[in-house]
Amino acid sequence: MTRAQLSWALYDWGNSAFATTVLAGFFPIFFNQYWAAGVPPQTQTLYQGLTATTASLVVMLLSPWLGAIADRHGAKKRFLAVLTLMGVVSTAALYLVGKGQWGWAIALSIAARIGFFGGISLYDALLVSVAHPREMDRVSALGYGLGYLGGGLLFAINVAMALKPQWFGLADAALATRVAFVSVAIWWLVFALPLFRYVPETPPRGGASGWLELFATLRALRGLRPVWMFLLAYWLYIDGVDTIIVMAVDFGMKLGFASDHLIGALLLVQFIGFPAALVFGRLGERWGTRRAIFVALAVYTAVTIGAYHLQTLTQFYLMAAAIGCVQGGVQSLSRSYYARLIPSERAGEFFGFYNMIGKFAAVLGPTVVGITAQLSGSARDAILSLLVFFIAGAVLLARVRDPLRGV
Repeated sequence: MTRAQLSWALYDWGNSAFATTVLAGFFPIFFNQYWAAGVPPQTQTLYQGLTATTASLVVMLLSPWLGAIADRHGAKKRFLAVLTLMGVVSTAALYLVGKGQWGWAIALSIAARIGFFGGISLYDALLVSVAHPREMDRVSALGYGLGYLGGGLLFAINVAMALKPQWFGLADAALATRVAFVSVAIWWLVFALPLFRYVPETPPRGGASGWLELFATLRALRGLRPVWMFLLAYWLYIDGVDTIIVMAVDFGMKLGFASDHLIGALLLVQFIGFPAALVFGRLGERWGTRRAIFVALAVYTAVTIGAYHLQTLTQFYLMAAAIGCVQGGVQSLSRSYYARLIPSERAGEFFGFYNMIGKFAAVLGPTVVGITAQLSGSARDAILSLLVFFIAGAVLLARVRDPLRGV
């Protein structure tokens, strides 16, 4: 493990705190109970949905174009620095938003999400700068593993702050939550610094302007069958993965489990995800990346079927543990597999498309689950609908050659 590889992976340790504490944990609850207090519940839901959708739309439009410019000028780190500062400052500024000021909360959350998600494609693209193709599974897995551990560790501290503010010298849970946003910003910034110091920038490749280069790549994709086939397979199966991440807490609530147990399950996934991601990195090297992804998808298929029959809290925790065993693996190996398929000199642009596909995946799965639940009246039937995504994604992935093994 080189210093550049560790520095690259530490960025994931830092920015994952935003995903756990802000996106999954505190922002939705604090928005409803503090910033939008007094706003009708259905309007609160609308505002939060529009916040996520607006940020996702901006990132989908921005990422491929920004990646093309970064490739042309050798500026991945510079653009990542700008987006990181945007996310860090916006997250810290949430501390200043007072009760009832939901408009400011929405604006700052959109800016923070753009900084977070927009930076991910540039961060992913730097994988080709720190790892040779045969190292990519292990290095990518280290990034995701440290992300689970770092994000989970700060989330656990922030949960303790909110539940027991007096232990930390804070007046109440509201102040503790606001301080938690500042802690995420500091954590993100501090652990991002090694990347900017030790990770080498890819050399500029020249060429046309960002938009012309982007259109040229779209035309070229028709001749890059392994790339677009993988993107299609990835869109399907990662849609199922992301939907489980997004809908798991809601599913548990529908079954009547208490919120503290649901938070406990989230923490369980985080801490199991650290060693499990590292194990999958080794599996990718030993068995082949695609075969290891198939193993993860098989587990997701079994979990989905198991969720249909779920009855007890113990079973819910077992399901969370199973997800923790494979979630980081399927994410990290997908990234490294894709990195080997694409032209390394155009990694920023191609990972822009990869990130764009990921944003699209945040739309279809929850929509299918929601429609299925509405038509069937059953949360169990709704979660079972995700089988289509895992099976179809695996079928398409089987048709994408392994760039290392040639099959």
